Amino acid sequence: MPPGQSILITGATSGIGRDAALRLARAGHLVLAGGRRPDALAALARDAQGRGRGRARGLLEPVTLDVTDPASVAAARALVERRTGGRGLDVLVNNAGYALPGPLEALAERDLRELFDTNVFGLLAVTRAFVPAMRERGQGRVVNVGSIMGRVAMPLLGAYNATKHAVAAMTETLRMELAPFGITVVLVQPGAVRTGFASRALAGLAPYRDPASPYAVALAGTDDAWARVYRFASGPAPAGRAVVRAATTARPAARYVVPARNRLVVAALVALPTSAADATKRRIMGLPPVHGRPSPPGSDAGPPGGGR
Repeated sequence: MPPGQSILITGATSGIGRDAALRLARAGHLVLAGGRRPDALAALARDAQGRGRGRARGLLEPVTLDVTDPASVAAARALVERRTGGRGLDVLVNNAGYALPGPLEALAERDLRELFDTNVFGLLAVTRAFVPAMRERGQGRVVNVGSIMGRVAMPLLGAYNATKHAVAAMTETLRMELAPFGITVVLVQPGAVRTGFASRALAGLAPYRDPASPYAVALAGTDDAWARVYRFASGPAPAGRAVVRAATTARPAARYVVPARNRLVVAALVALPTSAADATKRRIMGLPPVHGRPSPPGSDAGPPGGGR
């Protein structure tokens, strides 16, 4: 895709979205960088100006955008229409999202709904806002930033896993439904990324460490386990580069798993028998092993190997 394309990125003020926005602006594109916080958007714009000095570059323009607010999405669409002379976007990058750690049993209903509003329904709302112009033009691209957690599920991240599985499913469906209209849909699935995710996740587990919590003992080893996982995690650059490839290459792959070593991790976890995969995931997340399961009250377990 040649320079000068119009590209909207949601969640562009930090992490992967920020890295990709700066790279795309430096490559000569018009980057409409969406985010909820005006101060963070202003800082991003200043960074783009500073990095662009002495280089051929495009333009990074901040856009206040809350993907869960229909009025905010409509305002962003109107801005894009004005900014592109009614042509619409060339590329939409759905990157906005966050994690909600904790045992599924214990997560608050309100928190769960807010998570799905951002990670799933917000993504779909933004896509619905900008795809019609692409369809009418017969050309466009949608890049959804998911996670390898959309391929495997990990304990203590069940809600986040569920949203990323949903993103993967929606991406697969949109890819098939929009292809006849000349619209390409691509999925980027990063693994662990050093963006502050781990520290926020561990902080989010604090309520379940209370001695009164039934999960307190199970969570005793999570800090050390997460530290080991993120010790070898990359920064946002590999995922940012993958987003740029997905957004600009002439013939993008259907999905990008980054860094590349995560393909082996996912393949191994999927190939393992369920019991072995469960044990591995529990160990990765610092949960204690399961030494045996008690029989239900009043039941007769029978002889070893008996029954089905």
